[in-house]
Amino acid sequence: MYQRKLPKEYFCTVDYALDVFGGKWKPRLLCILGHSGSVRYGELKKSMENISDAALADSLKELQNAGLIERHQYNEMPIRVEYSLSSKGKTLIPVLNTISKWAVEHSNKDMYLGKHFEQVHKSSFNDSRRS
Repeated sequence: MYQRKLPKEYFCTVDYALDVFGGKWKPRLLCILGHSGSVRYGELKKSMENISDAALADSLKELQNAGLIERHQYNEMPIRVEYSLSSKGKTLIPVLNTISKWAVEHSNKDMYLGKHFEQVHKSSFNDSRRS
């Protein structure tokens, strides 16, 4: 994972927030964990559908370092690891719900792909208003 040599500078609180939970993969990971509770690595990989192992591992590590998710390792054979939102991560659920509501109001359901959208978000679209 890339390590900055100089500290990141923020000029707006939104800059900081998007640095912590923004990007290509982290918002979807948080959304999946927010709707699913505790999830194993393989289940996350399937839910993400188009993410590489390296990108998934890096994103999980960044969210864990930010204190937004927790990693639970069970001493079983084979070793079982599960991820879930931390109490700090759960405070993002209303923020993510607001962003999702905005997206529903300003987009078309036909532009979305994947199992997660079908299972969680598709029903948010009013079929009579959008097609």
